[in-house]
Amino acid sequence: MPKDDLQVMRDLMEAQREGFALPRHFYTSQVVYDNDISMFWSRNWIWVGHVSQVAEPGDYFLFDYGTESVIVVRDRDGEVRAHLNVCRHRGSRVCTERKGKARSFICPYHAWTFDLNGKLRNGRSMGPDFDPGQYGLFPVQVKIFQGLIFVCAAETAPPLDAALEQLAPLSKPFDFENLKIAHEASYPVPANWKLALENYLECYHCAPSHQDYSRSHSLKDPAQVLEFSGALHDRMKDAGVPLDELDLTGQNAVASGADVYWRRYPLFPSYMTGSKDGAPLAPRLGELKTHDGGATDLGIGTLNYFLVYADHVVGYRFVPRALQETDIQIVWYVRGDAEEGRDYDKEALTWLWHVTSLDDERIIRHNQEGVNSHRFEPGPLSEMEWSIPGFYRNYFSMI
Repeated sequence: MPKDDLQVMRDLMEAQREGFALPRHFYTSQVVYDNDISMFWSRNWIWVGHVSQVAEPGDYFLFDYGTESVIVVRDRDGEVRAHLNVCRHRGSRVCTERKGKARSFICPYHAWTFDLNGKLRNGRSMGPDFDPGQYGLFPVQVKIFQGLIFVCAAETAPPLDAALEQLAPLSKPFDFENLKIAHEASYPVPANWKLALENYLECYHCAPSHQDYSRSHSLKDPAQVLEFSGALHDRMKDAGVPLDELDLTGQNAVASGADVYWRRYPLFPSYMTGSKDGAPLAPRLGELKTHDGGATDLGIGTLNYFLVYADHVVGYRFVPRALQETDIQIVWYVRGDAEEGRDYDKEALTWLWHVTSLDDERIIRHNQEGVNSHRFEPGPLSEMEWSIPGFYRNYFSMI
């Protein structure tokens, strides 16, 4: 009797060679993909937005992944909540607009009406024995870290609080809470979400694949990171940026899915930020006194990544749409009081990570095309792909 796809997956996990890429089954099986959504995505913290998007009671937006849709809303008491966008009657989507302002949520199918806090207010013609208290929207856990909103659909979420407590003083000078969205973009790529995420986790490909990025960022060469770090640390002190690093990933993590990483590295001399010519792009963030010419890699949980410059923050996530359909979603944040046209030019601000994401779409697409071949066999990972095995360990522990 042939093995089912999940048993094949388990056998491959058992046989996985340390320091090697994953077999093609993980990127080509519909059953594995469905399991990824239910067992990995729905049990991890997912960065979905910023408190500035729900500034007032009734403000809401949707975040979708796989087959799931989440409503993020500020309720009448001022609390940020999240609910699955699934009517408790017959399953219709309750919200169909991507964002807006609502007094309540009314299902478009049979008009069941839910309060902003998720409680069912009214179900029409349901009879005298019907108890609306049993049929509120399914709650989704919410965690807010310095204005960044994370959600988890599972009843038990990875324990992030202890790691975030250590992260807080390192990120505080950048004042994440008072950021605002300058631009959002989505880059669809015909590939499994894991290939897109793995690509972000390593810079082994940066020099051959990202020529624009490589002109300004030293991360493509560990020797250059070391060469320029001394001068960066002097500038960080002048700017008011803490010198400490934080690596609570892999074996240092409290639990699977509770990884947190913070490390600042130097841009090349004459580059103050991630711009085409090195010049500043926007007003300095938070309490910073100068542009220090650095960029911080920030990871919170297993799925959420940010690049923190002195004058803007770039958030990255790799959202699954289907087995081999992924959206590379990017959000550019600036100071909350910055005005487009006066304080920053949106085209200049977004240039680097727009062109870099176009590069990524191309290389990830070609990667998936090759992995689809029946002859693909996983090869050994480079020392510059050091963070990918940690992702594999997290992934295996949760699926």
